[in-house]
Parts: sequence; structure tokens; C-alpha cells
Amino acid sequence: MKRMLIGGTHSGCGKTTIVCAILAALKARGLSVSSFKCGPDYIDPMFHKSIIGAESYNLDSFFCDDNTLRNLLCMNSKNSDISVIEGVMGYYDGVGGRGSAHSVSMATETPSVVVIDCKGASESIGAVMRGFIDYEVPNRIKGFIFNRLPERLVPLARGICEKLGTRYFGCFPVNSFSLESRRLGLVTADEVADLKEKTLELGALAEKHILLDELLAAAEAPLPEYSPLKVKRLFRNGKPKIAVAKDKAFCFIYDENLQLLEQLGCEIQFFSPISDEKLPENCCGLFLSGGYPELHADELSANRGMLAAVKSAVASGMPTIAECGGFMYLHEAMKTTDGLEHKMAGVLNGTAYETARLQRFGYVTLTACEDSLICRKGQKIAAHEFHYWDSTDCGSSFTARKADGREWSCIHGGKSLYAGFPHLYFYTDISIAERFAAACAEFGGIYG
Repeated sequence: MKRMLIGGTHSGCGKTTIVCAILAALKARGLSVSSFKCGPDYIDPMFHKSIIGAESYNLDSFFCDDNTLRNLLCMNSKNSDISVIEGVMGYYDGVGGRGSAHSVSMATETPSVVVIDCKGASESIGAVMRGFIDYEVPNRIKGFIFNRLPERLVPLARGICEKLGTRYFGCFPVNSFSLESRRLGLVTADEVADLKEKTLELGALAEKHILLDELLAAAEAPLPEYSPLKVKRLFRNGKPKIAVAKDKAFCFIYDENLQLLEQLGCEIQFFSPISDEKLPENCCGLFLSGGYPELHADELSANRGMLAAVKSAVASGMPTIAECGGFMYLHEAMKTTDGLEHKMAGVLNGTAYETARLQRFGYVTLTACEDSLICRKGQKIAAHEFHYWDSTDCGSSFTARKADGREWSCIHGGKSLYAGFPHLYFYTDISIAERFAAACAEFGGIYG
């Protein structure tokens, strides 16, 4: 099973650009490629998907144990010639040994390559390389790719690799391709003009400057051993239909979450809170995903029919998960930095408002203070927050705790509701998806 993890020395070293370039080059060679992203990121997989023309998945060792990671890798790599996994932040960056690219590499027994940004450096490149090679052993690092390396320094880079007993997998020149950022992060793939043309150019650069044949050879690794996950279809007499928000305002969705719901026997139907006037017919569950609703607040507010439909559905007891942007949508209003208040669904009392900095950013462990839609009282769930927004009422059904000991109350919960800023990854605990699916089926009158 060929697979390779492309990590980096730090955020911003160029690993996303280089991964996109490698994916484009492998695709141009006619190879069947599967792709993954370490960590909780939504946006990088969108770029992967646009290049390879297939779903891209996440592998997160804070969310999942090692056996689950191996299951997800193997399940979503079927019929692929090679799997490419993009790292997160710096290769070793994580929380208590979990969540890092290194931990994913070790758990899945995947060979790794580290990208170094060489701008403004020459001999010091070697010190950085030695640090990554020796910092933690074993580490599965097979070699390095040198980003923004002047052509005249290629012999130097090759020589350092030979001296340190590691592999030179090529360099990547300074180029015009850039991924624009907004305050919350990168723009999404759909927002990049001429993305296909740009990725073709990146693929050509990778074919010319990266040693793809050597990279493919180094990617050869035995299939990791794992115990299959126990996922059983819950319904024989029908399929509970779950309406999932998906458009330019709501686009942060883990494909694995929907995949798991389908395995349990649910039907997924997408809808747009921006352009659709009502929820899908006969739906018995609602999933309001995260995204950038603040960028489309006027359109969302103007669609009174959908706002009313969502409010009515939640009020009727339809099982609902609303994460981050979806949580904001359920408020009475969304207040932007210009002072304007945009009317939202009004399911929850209070206002979502913009702040000047990231709020409670990072991994958290949620502890349920009461029985609710997704879990029982006392149950712990790994989750992630990434938002500049806050709420006048974040809820109190769960307690969130960070690794450094900070705690706070959050989430509006109940028998039919999970609404809050923390994003959920269902493979953290499959019972989350099972409880949600069962509640949807009960609401829709589907039993067994």
C-alpha cells in the first residue's frame, strides 16, 4: 500500500502548495490518488478534492485512537495507487503527543517527508534537518523537500542530505501560486479563480522539480494491521432522511461524518439556507454545518422562508446538530463589526457577535452535564473550536476543558438538540452518530 505523509517545519512553510502540486502531478500521470489531511482542518481537503476529483478525508489523532485512524486510512484508500496525507502545522506540533502529523504517521505506519522553507537560509538548513531527524526517534522521516530553494543551492541541499543520511526528494521554486487568506483562514477552493489552471501549473512544476519516482518508491509500506470498526445498519424498514446545510455559507463538513450516517442507514440530502425556500421534503433530521455565514448574512437574513422552516423544525423536536456557523444561524440575530444586526432563525435567544481575536481556539474535551441528543450525562467527547465569533448565550449543557486546564460552559443541548461552537467528529465515538441517527428515525416514525 503506497502512502506518504507530507509534513512541514511550521505553518506557512509551503506544504499545502506542495501537496497540491504533488497531487496534480500524480493525477496527470494517470494514477488513482486518495488524499487526507491531518488534524481538524476543513479547507485543505477542499483543495485536494478539487484536484483529484474525489473526496478528501481527515486523519486526526486527537479525535481518534490508532485503530480508528488505520481503519479510516484503509477504508478511504481502496483502489488507490497511492495515498497522500498532508500534515498539520509543524511535523511534531500537537497536544500531549496527539493531533500531530508525527503521531498520525506513527499510528498509520506511514513514511514521511518534511517540507523546509529555505528562504533566507543556506547552511542553516542542515541544522533544521538534524533537529527534525533527531528530535524524536522513531519518526518515519524518509527525507526532505526544499521549498523556495534557489537552484544554485541544490548541490548544497543534496550534500547535506547525504551527510545526514537522509533523502533529497527535490525542491520547489518560487512561484506565483498563493492561497489567499482571510482572518479565519484560507479562502475555500470554490473561491479561487482559475483553480484548475493553477493546479495544472503546479503539477508541471512538481513533475520538473520534485523526484516523484523516488517519492513513489519511498511510499511503499505494508498495510497496517487493524481491527475493523463495528458499524451496523440500524434500520431495515426505511431510511431517516437528514437535511444537511451545504452552500457557500455552510461548507465545513467532515465527509466521514456523513459517510458514517449513511453506513448506519441514513439518507443524506443537501440543501442551501441561502437559496432554498424550505427544508427537503420528509426530512426527519437537521445538520447545520459550520462555514462563513457572516459573509452571507444579508442573503441568509433575507430568506425568511428558510429561517421560518428551520425554526419550526427545531421547535417541533426534529433532531438537530448545529456547529459553529450553524449555531450562529440559530440565534435571534448576527451582529457584524459594522454594528448591523442581521435577523437569523430565532431558535435560540441571544445574539452572535464578531470579536477581534480567536475565541477558545483549539482542541477541547467536552463533558456532558446532562443527557442529550448526542450523549449521556458524564460522557466525554473530543471536539475542536476555531472561530472569531462569540454569543451572548453559549449554552451550559456541556463543560469544555483544554489541555492547560481552562474550562468553560458551552452548548445548548437537549433531547433533540446540539447547538454550539465546538465541531464534532463522529469517529471520536461512533455512539454519537448512532444516537443522532436513532433520534432522527424515531422522529420520522422509522423503527428497526
